[in-house]
Amino acid sequence: MVNGSDKAIREILIVGGGSAGWMTAAALSNVLTQGCSITLVESEEIGTVGVGEATIPPIRTFNQMLGIDEREFVRETQGSFKLGIEFVDWGSLGNRYFHPFGPHGKPYDILSVHQQWLRDRNSGEDSSLDELSMAWQLAKAGRFNVPSPDGRNVLSTFDYAFHFDAGRYARYLRGYAEQRGVCRVEGKIAEVRLNCETGFVEGVTLEDGGTLDAELFIDCSGFRGLLIEGALQTGYEDWTHWLPCDRAVAMPCAKSGEPTPYTRSTAREAGWQWRIPLQHRTGNGYVYSSKFIDDEAALETLLANLDGEPLADPNQLRFVTGMRRKFWNRNVIAIGLSSGFMEPLESTSLHLIQAGISKLLALFPDRDFDPIVSEEYNHIAITEFQRIRDFLILHYKLTARDDSELWRYCSAMDIPDTLQFKIDHFRRYGRHIARDMDLFGAPSWHAVHIGQGNMPDASDPIGAYRNDEGREWLRKLRAAMTAAAVEQPTHQQFIDRHCKAPAA
Repeated sequence: MVNGSDKAIREILIVGGGSAGWMTAAALSNVLTQGCSITLVESEEIGTVGVGEATIPPIRTFNQMLGIDEREFVRETQGSFKLGIEFVDWGSLGNRYFHPFGPHGKPYDILSVHQQWLRDRNSGEDSSLDELSMAWQLAKAGRFNVPSPDGRNVLSTFDYAFHFDAGRYARYLRGYAEQRGVCRVEGKIAEVRLNCETGFVEGVTLEDGGTLDAELFIDCSGFRGLLIEGALQTGYEDWTHWLPCDRAVAMPCAKSGEPTPYTRSTAREAGWQWRIPLQHRTGNGYVYSSKFIDDEAALETLLANLDGEPLADPNQLRFVTGMRRKFWNRNVIAIGLSSGFMEPLESTSLHLIQAGISKLLALFPDRDFDPIVSEEYNHIAITEFQRIRDFLILHYKLTARDDSELWRYCSAMDIPDTLQFKIDHFRRYGRHIARDMDLFGAPSWHAVHIGQGNMPDASDPIGAYRNDEGREWLRKLRAAMTAAAVEQPTHQQFIDRHCKAPAA
């Protein structure tokens, strides 16, 4: 019998720092505790994008895997808490809705809460679906607490994530990784050396003449894709015909009042603006399409819609929404922006880093680099990207806005068949059709469908066999959520008690 350990990978090189590089380094150093050297090379001159400041709940699983204390993490990153995303002016001008973390309410019986809500709506009720979300009841009241462990309590029916300073998070994880043996090298890569027979990457040469060799390479070099594209020419699938925004300008501003426990996304003439409240400032950015607005006008739009005084010069970004044709090519795995770009509409940037790391740990190779392993990795990664892509397109497609060229284009554009089927099915029956590796579950899809006006022609046929007691159940549910929300500490009070950061 062959001893598998003699094929074990002993040297890993991570190319690039930032959130992707240091999240990868932290996770690998936590798992590969002996017998493997991990090196990360980055250049302070190059810098990082650093705008991934809003997250979704799975980030908590990643931090827990590393054994990170949540309150210490929030304090060290000037963080705050996030119950979901408020969308403004997306379906139509003046329209608002909330994408909550967690379900809408607790079912009365076999019929889901949103289906019972649809039945009541068809009978003349005019309440909002948002009011049946514990996350929204807390968010609109400016309150926060951790969920109750008691499943009978309405305070158990929500989830949460974080807002934080992405640069501080990377530095925090750098300290974590270096304590566990990761070696950081400062330098710019001048050349990537390939094996002339296999085409595998053998090492890199730095501008100062130094060399770094490894067996497994993790490309965290950002949009450049220094290894996955620059050296291996993997190819890229462009999705801008569905997701037309290709620019962003980001700028922090002084905080105004207490931080809200949610992110806000406001649709503008040629894109949308994010607002992310931290303890020491507010993060802002305008994601837009260069076909419909120029850079100067986009910056003017952002500046005109800040809560407070700008705290830094604008950071201009250019991108092409899409993905690499392979995420794992030969002995290189792309993680983060090097693998593809999904605009930050639903705060998936850091999650996709986390997902890449999780797949790497689940399908970790040996020195044989068996193609069956990379094929499975690529299948999962590509499917995940496509599922998230469809969810983002949903926001653009479901609009009644016709006040600008962008929104007229989006409402008329053809969309992937996989998404069109979901839209059609919901429009007929109010049902969400799930697919393998959907990151966003039914409550998320329900929120966007209903929030942006894709109202079903009819509710679920099984509702015809239920009595009317569900209406009273929803009334009690709304009342219980409203009462529970105002009993919780304000978001600021919770932060002050448990994770207040020192003055920046």
